[in-house]
Amino acid sequence: MSGRGWHGTVEGWIGKLPTPGGERFVEAFTHGTLAVELYAPRGEDPQQPHDRDEAYVVVSGNGTFLNGDERHAFGPGDFLFVPAGVPHRFEDFTDDLAVWVIFYGPVGGERS
Repeated sequence: MSGRGWHGTVEGWIGKLPTPGGERFVEAFTHGTLAVELYAPRGEDPQQPHDRDEAYVVVSGNGTFLNGDERHAFGPGDFLFVPAGVPHRFEDFTDDLAVWVIFYGPVGGERS
């Protein structure tokens, strides 16, 4: 990035999923420690804990989100935060689930 902003749309990225390698996510943007992906699992969510903090913004779909020991219902427009190293996944979700995933900060997560 050369000092310019960036604009991306869900429609512009959702057509790239799944990737030729079968991935359920596509990286849309990076800048420094920031990485933004579009994630659209189908059927099940096989995520494992990540080594950086992450946030999700739900674009479409409904279901339940497991975040450590807690479960929360989610829907379009919801914001979800997961600290580095915490087990998490989407459960019982609709077939149209799509979320922006925002990874940032150092490995191990930011300290509060």
